[in-house]
Amino acid sequence: MDISAILDDIREHWHVYATMPFIAALIGYLTKRVAIEMMFRPLEFVGIKPFLGWQGVIPANSRRMATTAVDLLTKNLVDPQEIFSRLDPDEVVKELEEPLLKAVEDVTREVMEQYQPKLWELLPTRAQRMLVDQVRAQAPKVVARLMREVSTNIDEVLDVNEMLINAMVRDKSLTCRLIKEVATPELRFIARSGIWFGFVIGLVQFVAWALTKQPLIMPIFGFVTGFVTDWLALKMIFYPREPRRFLFFGWQGMFQKRRQAVARDYGALIADEVLTVRNVMEAVLTGPKSDKLFSMISREVRRTIDAQASIAKPLVALTIGGKQYQEMKVAAAEKAIAYLPETVKHVESYATDALDVRNTIVVKMQQLTPLEFEGILRPAFQQDEGKLIAVGAVIGGLVGELQVLLLLH
Repeated sequence: MDISAILDDIREHWHVYATMPFIAALIGYLTKRVAIEMMFRPLEFVGIKPFLGWQGVIPANSRRMATTAVDLLTKNLVDPQEIFSRLDPDEVVKELEEPLLKAVEDVTREVMEQYQPKLWELLPTRAQRMLVDQVRAQAPKVVARLMREVSTNIDEVLDVNEMLINAMVRDKSLTCRLIKEVATPELRFIARSGIWFGFVIGLVQFVAWALTKQPLIMPIFGFVTGFVTDWLALKMIFYPREPRRFLFFGWQGMFQKRRQAVARDYGALIADEVLTVRNVMEAVLTGPKSDKLFSMISREVRRTIDAQASIAKPLVALTIGGKQYQEMKVAAAEKAIAYLPETVKHVESYATDALDVRNTIVVKMQQLTPLEFEGILRPAFQQDEGKLIAVGAVIGGLVGELQVLLLLH
């Protein structure tokens, strides 16, 4: 080995050697950025199935990602029964009072005009008002009774898991945000770590090229830079789970170290965009278990009509046949259900405060074990972690080959 010849070569081509660690740092950074973008983009498959193309790792696995996130949510963070028991039926009725009484009056008038138009027209205004007021007086009691039944049997009218999964699968960008916004510092760390890891590997590359002048050195080191830096960055996010010390140094997986900030961000996202009162109402009214709720409402409406008919028999019960009377009760229940979506909007603000999803999640997340806590973010990387690392390695190898071309020509 002729050391003087090597030093002469370095002096002659110093600008080439000087760029090696910087190009390696650039490779490290670019491979990380590409890997991160490939996790989230594109939302839909681009290419020719099944031969060539790509869809972001998270959008492509949105149902699996959503199922994993929801399992964690409902098993460890949110108990639907406990959450919905926080709604005070009397307070709900108070919030709904104005739209509820308006809806009850409209339903009563519509049903009477449909089934007893002549009788309704013949009734004095005072008698009409008396009948409407009787029904209105019962409405708050009926709603409060319904609320108590629903809150104690929430599983009968709402499939929380299915609601949350559907919300996240329907909006793939929401699933991406759930990972991206919670893990912003980790993703930034992955990209920036490529610079430092790549620079160090570039210094080794500097020495290897000076000693061997082998064209394969550059693509091999580029490949290694892309592979190792991706692998190291992902490991450093999650490991070690518990704080470790060596002499004067302490370290812990970045995600574990940020537990409090992650809890706040995750709780805010779930409360504001996933487990929202609006999503809950939509699932209750249109979900697979909505028939149970409508059966409850129909039962209460019919019970109320029966109670009022006994009071207003001279006006109503004796003037229509049994079959028509039953039809009238069914029609009243259907109209009441039709008014429901618009009516319940008025309770959204109160319900959001009462359920207090955000603070509940924050508190519960602080109680998770390190392994359970890791489960919030780890699945997003784990499924296609090898694929992302491989892509980084290939890109690094290609850039290394480009370096060879520049060096030799």
